[in-house]
Amino acid sequence: MRVLFSATILALAGILGRPALADVVGKVRTDWVGNDIVVESIQDPKVQGVTCHITYFERSLIDRLQQGNWFEDPSNSAIACQTTGPVVVGDIDLGRSGEKVFHEGRSLIFKKLVVNRIYDRQNNTLIYLAHTRQVQQGSAKMSIATVPLYNVQATWVKARPQ
Repeated sequence: MRVLFSATILALAGILGRPALADVVGKVRTDWVGNDIVVESIQDPKVQGVTCHITYFERSLIDRLQQGNWFEDPSNSAIACQTTGPVVVGDIDLGRSGEKVFHEGRSLIFKKLVVNRIYDRQNNTLIYLAHTRQVQQGSAKMSIATVPLYNVQATWVKARPQ
């Protein structure tokens, strides 16, 4: 009984604390060996009405055999975000570091593509930062998108103080 209860609590924590899920909306072949640029759509789980599209490079099996470095994809990515409906801002972190909205593995174990949301209070703007997180040798490759809230009717439900 105790094991079942613990498993249920862990499952609920995983569901409630989980970042957004991405839907693949496009895939463009870049060469004859099967390397692709993937386009995914991400709904911000705490800001209803904001959708981000993120792109990244996905290596093919042939490329992995030819180039080596079997277990990871490049750190390159791009992001664009916009309002796609009425904006309802939920319980977001208003601190300088913001919070993780999305993550996806880019290697067998440690490398992750991450999207963080940061609120710029002075300009009333949400900033979405796409970057790669690694245990060591972090990449300086990143991209950002901004969603200004001054031109939309945003409803704030609750937000964590700074």
